[in-house]
Amino acid sequence: MKLLLNIKKENDDLGKQVNNLANILSLTTFLKHTIAALLLISSISIQAQDLPYSNGKKYILGEVTVSGNTSFSEQTIITYSGLSKGKEMSIPGEDIGNAIKKLWNSKLFNDIEIYITKIEGNVAHLEIRLSDLPQLNELKINGVKKGKHEGIIKDTKLNKGVKVTENLITTTKNFLNKKYKKEGYLNSKVHINTIEVKDSTPTARVNMVLNIDKGEKVKIKDIVFSGNEILSDKYLRRSMKGTKKINRIRILKRSKFIDSAYQADLGHIVETYKENGYRDARILSDSIVYNDNKTISLHIAVHEGTQYTFGDITFIGNTVYSNEYLSRMLRINKGDTYNGVLLQKRIEDKSKPDAFDITNEYQNHGYLFSSISPVEVSAANNVIDMEIRIAEGKPAYFNDVSVVGNDKTNDHVIYREIRTRPGQLYSKANVVRTVRELGQLGFFDAQEISPNFNNPNPNEGTIDMEYSVKETGSSQIELQGGYGGGGFIGTLGLSFNNFSIKDIFKKDAYKPIPMGDGQKLALRLQASRFYQTYSFSFSEPWLGGKRPVQFSTSLSHTKQFLYNYQTGNADKDKSFNITGITFGLAKRLQVPDDYFVLSQAISFQRYDLNNYNTGLFTFGNGYANNLSYTIGLGRNNTSVDPIYPTAGSNFNVTAKLSIPYSLFDGVDYKALREERNGLTNTDARSAVIDQQFYKWLEFYKVKFKGEWYTQIAKDLVLKPTTEFGFLGAYNNDRGVIPFERYFLGGDGLGTYSLDGREAIALRGYPNQSLSDNDGGTIYNKFSLELRYPITLKASAKIYALGFLEGGASYNNFRDYNPFDIKRSAGLGIRIFMPAFGLLGIDFGYGFDPLETLGETTSHGWETHFIIGQQF
Repeated sequence: MKLLLNIKKENDDLGKQVNNLANILSLTTFLKHTIAALLLISSISIQAQDLPYSNGKKYILGEVTVSGNTSFSEQTIITYSGLSKGKEMSIPGEDIGNAIKKLWNSKLFNDIEIYITKIEGNVAHLEIRLSDLPQLNELKINGVKKGKHEGIIKDTKLNKGVKVTENLITTTKNFLNKKYKKEGYLNSKVHINTIEVKDSTPTARVNMVLNIDKGEKVKIKDIVFSGNEILSDKYLRRSMKGTKKINRIRILKRSKFIDSAYQADLGHIVETYKENGYRDARILSDSIVYNDNKTISLHIAVHEGTQYTFGDITFIGNTVYSNEYLSRMLRINKGDTYNGVLLQKRIEDKSKPDAFDITNEYQNHGYLFSSISPVEVSAANNVIDMEIRIAEGKPAYFNDVSVVGNDKTNDHVIYREIRTRPGQLYSKANVVRTVRELGQLGFFDAQEISPNFNNPNPNEGTIDMEYSVKETGSSQIELQGGYGGGGFIGTLGLSFNNFSIKDIFKKDAYKPIPMGDGQKLALRLQASRFYQTYSFSFSEPWLGGKRPVQFSTSLSHTKQFLYNYQTGNADKDKSFNITGITFGLAKRLQVPDDYFVLSQAISFQRYDLNNYNTGLFTFGNGYANNLSYTIGLGRNNTSVDPIYPTAGSNFNVTAKLSIPYSLFDGVDYKALREERNGLTNTDARSAVIDQQFYKWLEFYKVKFKGEWYTQIAKDLVLKPTTEFGFLGAYNNDRGVIPFERYFLGGDGLGTYSLDGREAIALRGYPNQSLSDNDGGTIYNKFSLELRYPITLKASAKIYALGFLEGGASYNNFRDYNPFDIKRSAGLGIRIFMPAFGLLGIDFGYGFDPLETLGETTSHGWETHFIIGQQF
């Protein structure tokens, strides 16, 4: 038996070497190129005997046999190798090399040997000897938490049955080392051991042990600069956003070394120089020095260069806009310190899709195919003359506009929100606004909405627009049960936010409910031994289907039973009932802009008291009617995601007014009040007077709320909020009604709502503890919230927050002092799941004492649970 080829594979790159070897063998003698191959590849050994066929003689291939430790059938290996019986081939030659290459590229075998077993005339018999690569049987991971194992297996693809090669082991080590170093574990070590499984199974298998020693995250002791004379070390360190040295006072910024953040910060240093006119600045070198106390120091050498100023700035190629207009947009003058970063932002600010820059000015007026390039034409005497070269191109028009990804939402619901129409002149602002409007619907994952530009044709001036959406669950269910107030409380709430009322009689539409028309339908029932509430609401956002006019209606009923302090039970003979109905219209305005919405509503509530004497009202028997008109003006231009806005503002001012009955009912309320003051609550006459005062409620109510969102870092959002409310009376002799009042403090939620009251959240204090028992007529509140997202996936949006709040409630303007407030601070988390709405928990610390509770020091910690509240 003569060994023709013996190839043992050590890594996957040798497949190319085998191929090259085969080519060599086909060109010259076997012996010469065996030596050449040995010089090139130490891991491939080829031996040849001094045989008469060493010059590449033609042979007919006879029998081919297979030997070795393999689970594959002989016929499968022979067929795959291409060495078929009866084939004419040169030995040696490229056929042998190709066979080896095919077998090796299958990544199934550990080594391959080809022998000539016998030669009979011009017939050569071959033997292929090989062994299978071992499969991974079991993987054991040491050094990390069990919860991380699944992620490691997924990232490294170390699944059971995978072929284990030296290359797999090496790449796994390199991947994990790189991964942990990016996370700040500079001293991480990864070791991999394999153990052969010895059993009766013919397949070669190994168990693998993956030992991971991440070590501790390395902190930065110091950041040292050299070569900087103009900008100080402190100034440069401040420009490094993600790389900070140890500072015991700093809380929000980490001092752990993260390589990816460090590399980005090296770029930020250069940008800082450019912003100050040093356009030639660069990093000469950077190094890491390991200290004895397991910290590191960063040494960065910079070249500052000289400072430049702007010289002449000329525009070339512009015909749509004049030089003067573009200069006003650029807002950079001759003699200003050179700032390359600012120049680029004024031309095209890629961080803000709706930025006020020259590129957007062109694109908002149809010039999609325009290009704007700043070019330095002179830098003599450190003065840079610039040419802004503009290629305007043809105006672009939308050819086809489509939407993909909506399986439940009907097309007309989406298309009525789209600001880009076929045949319309292209506008980037309209594309950005469309993405926002689709995100604000709440039917789609706001993070996944993507405007795709298809078939751009600069010559024809056309573009196809495709909006890709991903639907999320828009309906919510509230099912709660608990024990409180001396009894069981059960709640059932259903909210369908993409309802289709026109399909309620179509059997096929129930999947599980009729959906797709963008309407909202909500039902809620809550009951205990002491109260029952029922409510129904419906809204249509596009009344008539042609204009954004929202119609809404709601119907509610509440029954409250008086608590018997002696028995601890509800007295069903003493009750307070409220029945209400509301109709509203909200219209999107065009002036001052179409972010404004004017809303109007008419509502009626009937309050019935039956022996309900609690001190909450001035009468215990009788009724009161509340017919009111509400008008509101709001403007909401917050960014795409309504759950986690990152920019924009939202403000609302509303006025709720009743009819001023005292102007024409002919009642002398001054005399009635004087008479009432002389009576006790048990006098029969007092009930008659009370009924006269509150038969028809007379009041006006004004409320303002404004909130702003500012993205102060990549995902970190600052949200300041201010609120103010006032409840007044037309006639001071009638006084301010005991209904419609403000109750400040706590989580802002209540199990039920009596008499039109409003619960205003102020965390860090108990619910409604910052108002009198009967509520306040004036309140103000100030809040500062810092938010950071943990995940914004469609299945669950989660973000953490920190807050500072202050507010107070007052009974009249004589006591009003906007600076005399109760203050608090704390932390919280919010979780939004489409099926259940917003859930959350807050831990608030009240800095001020509650005099009503007899406190003389800070109130301390309060825990608040948030359910279904987004603001």
